[in-house]
This record gives sequence, C-alpha cells and structure tokens, in this order.
Amino acid sequence: MLQDSNQPERPITLASGPIAGAGATAGGGEGAVALPRIDTSRLRAALPWLRVRFGRRAGRSALAALILATFAVVACAAAGPSILVPRSAQTFPNWEAGPLHDFVTRIIEDPQTLGLAFSGVLAAMVLAYGIVLASVRTLSMKSIAICVVILHAILLLSPPLQLTDLFNYLGYARLGALHHLNPYTHVIKQEFYDPVYRFTSWHNLKSPYGPLFTALSYPLAFTSLPVAYWTVKVVTVLLSLGFVAIVWQCARQLGHDPRFAVVFVALNPIFLLYAVAGFHNDFFMLAASMGAISLLLARRDRAAGALLMIAIAVKFTAVVLLPFLLLGARTRARAIKLLVGAAVTAVPLIAISVSLFGLSIPNLSDQSSLLTDFSIPNLFGLAIGIGGGAPALLRLANVAVVLVVAYEVYRRRDWLIGAGWSTFALIASLAWLVPWYVVWLLPLAALATSVRLRRTALVLTLFLVFAFVPATSIYFAKHGINLLSSSVGQASKSHQHKLAF
Repeated sequence: MLQDSNQPERPITLASGPIAGAGATAGGGEGAVALPRIDTSRLRAALPWLRVRFGRRAGRSALAALILATFAVVACAAAGPSILVPRSAQTFPNWEAGPLHDFVTRIIEDPQTLGLAFSGVLAAMVLAYGIVLASVRTLSMKSIAICVVILHAILLLSPPLQLTDLFNYLGYARLGALHHLNPYTHVIKQEFYDPVYRFTSWHNLKSPYGPLFTALSYPLAFTSLPVAYWTVKVVTVLLSLGFVAIVWQCARQLGHDPRFAVVFVALNPIFLLYAVAGFHNDFFMLAASMGAISLLLARRDRAAGALLMIAIAVKFTAVVLLPFLLLGARTRARAIKLLVGAAVTAVPLIAISVSLFGLSIPNLSDQSSLLTDFSIPNLFGLAIGIGGGAPALLRLANVAVVLVVAYEVYRRRDWLIGAGWSTFALIASLAWLVPWYVVWLLPLAALATSVRLRRTALVLTLFLVFAFVPATSIYFAKHGINLLSSSVGQASKSHQHKLAF
C-alpha cells in the first residue's frame, strides 16, 4: 500500500461487467494470476454520478480536512469526560484518555452542544470523503497512503469512542484467565471486584466473541489494565492498517486501480470514527478474511482456506465468504484444496476451543435478539404494523439471508459481487445494527465490479451516519419520536437492561 503509483493520472478501473477469469492463469497452471482487461469506455455511462469530478487541489484539501476533523474529534474525546467516550463520566483515568489529555482543554462542556458539534464534524467528513472519491484519479498512491497512516496514528491516541467493547474484551479475558470462569458460561458481573468491571458495559452477557479471539486475549489478563488496554489499541490499529494493505493488494491482483479501493474503504468516516476509533475486534476477522481472498487470487488455495477458518474462529460472520471462495476457486481441484486447508486448520482451532471452553460456544443468541432503533428489521416491522423487529420477523430475516446466499451461489456470476450482496443481506438482517458493520461490506464493494453494490455501500454509509449521529437522537427526543416505543421495542430494551446491569 505504501508504494506510489507510477501513473498518478491513470483513470480508475471500475469495470461495469464481471471479471473474466479472475483467479485463473492463461494456461491453467500455478503461475501468475491473469489480470482481466477492463472496459473503461462504459465507465461514464455506468457511473453518471462521477461526472462531477474534482481536481488534485480539491482532493488534497479533502484529505487535509479528514485529518483535521479526525484530530478535532480525538482531541475533544481525550480532553475530559464527555458523551464521546462511554462511562467516562464515572471513570476516566489518564491512561485511558491518552497523551493528548495533557495538551488540550475541554472546549465544549454541554453534552447536547458537543453532540451537535460531533454530528456536524461527521457530516463534514462525509462530504470530504465524497470529494476524495471524486478526485481520486488525480491523487497519487503515496499521498493517499500517507493520509491513511496519519489518520491511524491520530486515532491510536484516542480513547475508545461510542462504545466500550474494548473493555468488554478485557473483561472476558480476565474472567477466564484470572478468575478461571468460562466466559461462555459466566458473565462479567461475577468479577465485580476486578478493576476492569467499572469500565465494562455488558455485565450479564455471556461472551459472544469467537473462541480464537478470546483465547488470544487471555495473556492480556496477566498484565496491568493500562498495559492490556494499550496493547489492544496498538494491535487493532496495526491490523486495520494491514487490512487496508490487503485491500490494496487485492485490487492490484484483480487489475483494478488500488487508489480507489483504499480510499473507498479506509477514508470512509464510519471506518475511521466508529471502527478504528472504537478499537473493535472486527479487524482481527477482516484482516484474515481479506487475506484469504488475496491468497485465493494468488492460487494459494490451501492457505486461503486456512486463513478463512481463522477468520471464522474470530467472528462467525466470516462464514458467509466460504461458498464464494469455493466459486472463486473455479475448478473442483482448487475447491478441494481450499476445503482441505480449512479442515486441517479447524482441527487445532477446535482443540484449543475445547481445551479452554469445553463444549460451550459463543453466545450469539442474546445480542441477536436485541433491537437498535434503526435496524432494518425494526424499521420494516414498524412499516408493516407489527410493532418493530418481532421475533418471527427476525427469524424470517435469517431465512432471507440464507436464500440470498443460495441465490447468489446459484447465479454463479462474479463471486465477489455475490459475496458483497450476501454480506449486505447479512447486515440488513441484523436486529442489533451498529455503524461499523458497514466495514464488512466496504472492501467487497470496492473490489467487485458491480456499480450497484458500490452505490449500496455508500447509501448504507449515509444511512448509518444519519441513524447514529447524536443530532438524530436529539431531534427525535425533542419531537417525541421513539422507534422502540412498541411492546416489541420495550421488551428489547428491558432485555438489554438486564444484560447490561
């Protein structure tokens, strides 16, 4: 990713049709990957919204705006307790606030004013993101890469924004490693006197995290809480950079302009302020799953299967990629190699899981039954008059995901497109929808040749920004709008309260 483009003015190769023979070689052997020829003559007709183009100056200004906006958010979050950092009003030690805490002062004290300011900054970042996308053909890979690295360095200095998942990871690690309680059968509340408890949020929720991720987190329990906290932050930021680098590599392997793919993924405001700044474990899964795609494109099928299995062991949602990697293998022999690699890797992963957790598995049922206001099932349930995301509707949504995957496999078109639409269906089916889940979709949309899929990813980004910025909740509260006011919504809120407290 750090390599500069030799032709910075080269147009973006966003094909309108499927990739012919992606992952296959000219002679069918094990040599280099044959790169597809992409018809750019149809690009203007296929992407009319890209007719508005910006020059290099506008692109560089937008990159600078993203850096300044990100720094402003991080500085405000580090300055002192605020709505930007959950539970900071109860406890906010300097080691959590980060080094910027000693260099900045709180400018905005009022929570509502800060919420509106954050909403405005995020809206400005969305605009800057759009300008960079429209001017990416004029930017060099070097300038984009430098911007991505600077943004990650700034975000590393931030306390966790929006949610406390990072401390929940440490809570489950300490529950198992220090207190010898299985995190899949016990809850964080059972370590009430542990110093991590006051930073956590899901006190009565059995761990929903994958066994490999949980096992990898166990050694952190034997360090001090500040050391464990900063270790998770550093590793997550490095994995995010690695994930972006793999997206860059996949774009090159597919014959696409890697500048667009990197910008589309790594400069998305939700990616920055919700995924990276939240230090979520999704990057453990995404780095492995995208690595599996890159290895498949390089015809290293066993290794691709092994890496995909690692991704699944971190977060089960990665399993949606399996049928599409098998399609991408194209031949029966290659598909068998991929399955062999997955099966061989599964053996030690299962052994680790059984040795640490017995036959217990991650608790995916509790959180999947909870509703967020703007989850698609909840909105659909309200629209059809059943009070929101009723349990029966959620079951139908799960069936719909399976049907979408089956349909995309049956069509046997570009496997990246199929994986993208299936991932979108998965996100749309979730009752507990949070913003950074869009990161699952962004790399597939950036790499696939479907214009509609890219547009869908951008629309989903805008929807999630609208749904989760504080300005929306402030407006709804002011006008008495409550999307969880029905009996279904109230039951979900009651269950969430029990899991949290």
